Amino acid sequence: MSNLQRRQFACTLILLAIFCFLPIAAGAQAHSVVCSGGFGSFDAKSTTGVAVSVGPERSGEFAKHACQAKFRWERQDLRAVPDASEVDVDAMGIDLGLGSLVVALQVKATDSDPLMKYEIYSLKKPPRLLKEITGGDYYSAADTDLDGLIEIWTDDAGALKDFDNIPLSSFDLPPTVVLRYEKERLIDVSSEFRSAFDRQIEALRTQIDPRDLADFKTSDGKLSTMFHMSADQMHRDLTTKIRVLEIVWGYLYSDREQDAWNALGAMWPPADVDRIRASILDARAHGIRSRVDGVSHELAPSRRPKHAMIFDRVTGKVSDATVDLPHQGHGDPSMGSGGSGGSQDHMSSFEADSFPVQILMRRPPPPEGSEAAPVTEVAVNLVVDAAGKVRSAKVEGSPDKDLVGSTVGWKFIPAYKDGKAVASRLRMGVTPSQ
Repeated sequence: MSNLQRRQFACTLILLAIFCFLPIAAGAQAHSVVCSGGFGSFDAKSTTGVAVSVGPERSGEFAKHACQAKFRWERQDLRAVPDASEVDVDAMGIDLGLGSLVVALQVKATDSDPLMKYEIYSLKKPPRLLKEITGGDYYSAADTDLDGLIEIWTDDAGALKDFDNIPLSSFDLPPTVVLRYEKERLIDVSSEFRSAFDRQIEALRTQIDPRDLADFKTSDGKLSTMFHMSADQMHRDLTTKIRVLEIVWGYLYSDREQDAWNALGAMWPPADVDRIRASILDARAHGIRSRVDGVSHELAPSRRPKHAMIFDRVTGKVSDATVDLPHQGHGDPSMGSGGSGGSQDHMSSFEADSFPVQILMRRPPPPEGSEAAPVTEVAVNLVVDAAGKVRSAKVEGSPDKDLVGSTVGWKFIPAYKDGKAVASRLRMGVTPSQ
């Protein structure tokens, strides 16, 4: 082995050691799913008469450490997902713009696979696979602005595989992508949610120390000479590099390409700008962008009070009300979460034909070493959108940040009015066991 090869090999070992200590968030972020490793289940019948069942795969009387999804109707059944590491019901009984009510499943094939598939099935008899989205590590349908349009929030994690020799698990925020089906065409509508991306970018900027940025800008960008540095300096340079990339992606994926390149030029080592810019564009071209049918360049309307329809199960009366409407990015706190600020929009209450039905409700256990949780119920007031996601949560009585935070991952079959999914307000009791 030559001296150059030995130095390159030593550098590779150092890089691997550093990555072990980098914060792992996005690529390995824990999301609540219905069934994982053969644990957890869900079973409900849609308004069309098709029943959806998700749970452990079985071998005779025994459950296996795998999950499956089945549909049943009129004494017939279909194994939509026969064997997977994880199966989740993201949404059920909603119209995603595909001309019929659907159920959207998230499927992770194996434990080692960092990505998930988003499989959308019609709930007509017989059910069939309508669309499939790949390339993200998580998906969440949401009526983000309670305007009746349902978006699918995901990320472009698949485009970052081995990006610039950085493991996917080292990125806190793979590029966020917001999708919507319009006349059965999958459109990238990320540009309509720039305010959410701006909050993400602002949070990332606060995480960069000016001295670390100055040091990084004197590097070669590739960090190929890191074996000359101390372990602390290597860690700081890698962390800064990742944060800069995440900021650039925030601008680029929200349809502000020039702002992205301005940010790159201001924070990246000058001699390496052209190389990394080409790498960023190549990764995006081979990611989710390559699988959409179109890209929207429209901006969202100004956040002004607007009139929206909501079923108020709390009062049962027809009246005007207000609710906080933050942008919610597939359970990502940096993109907003239920009950955490946002614009106040006016609503009209009305009588609905059905109430929301829970798909998944889990709350975190009490911290280790803390006193046992009380057995009494806690009353929570929720606003659930037309995709079945919690948009606002307020606990009655003593504040409970952990409980409110857990509602970001709760999912419901939404309320219906005249056969159409609608937003709703409801009050429900939550016990420590949920």
